[in-house]
Amino acid sequence: MRRSDLEHVIRAAAAIAQSREIIIIGSQAVLGACPESPSDLPVSQEVDTYPADDPAKADLIDGSIGELSPFHERFGYYAHGVGPETARLPCAWRARTIRVANENTGGVAGLCLSPADLAVSKLLAGRDKDVTFVGVMLAHDIVTGDQVTALGSELSPEDRGLVEAALARWNQA
Repeated sequence: MRRSDLEHVIRAAAAIAQSREIIIIGSQAVLGACPESPSDLPVSQEVDTYPADDPAKADLIDGSIGELSPFHERFGYYAHGVGPETARLPCAWRARTIRVANENTGGVAGLCLSPADLAVSKLLAGRDKDVTFVGVMLAHDIVTGDQVTALGSELSPEDRGLVEAALARWNQA
């Protein structure tokens, strides 16, 4: 997926939900901070998203431009309407979002997780593909272990331990 594809999904999701801000919480959020992501960064066809002002409209987005929709068939990518509970995030994540708003988004804003918040979310999810994704982010200096660790004060002790353990495994690899 390219940054222009993300911008297209932001524009379409905002029109469907009649929203001025769309939250991007999945792996494609990296395109907010890194419009030209490294070629070895695992990519997917889906943009995990929900309207900032009315997360319940995520179902409307998913039903309109989600997987196997005419939108997906035509463009090869799609929106996956999710809720705020989908990702475990540090407390102040919203203040660190990367705003993507331009002519391609129709003036609406896509609020993409910062690389550090995205890494925390992926490490807390703990799936192999998520840990690999964070590893590539670390290898390309999109995020540093110190940035991820610094968010520990915003996590529960249990979540902080999970993130620190995942980073320690990465550093040993």
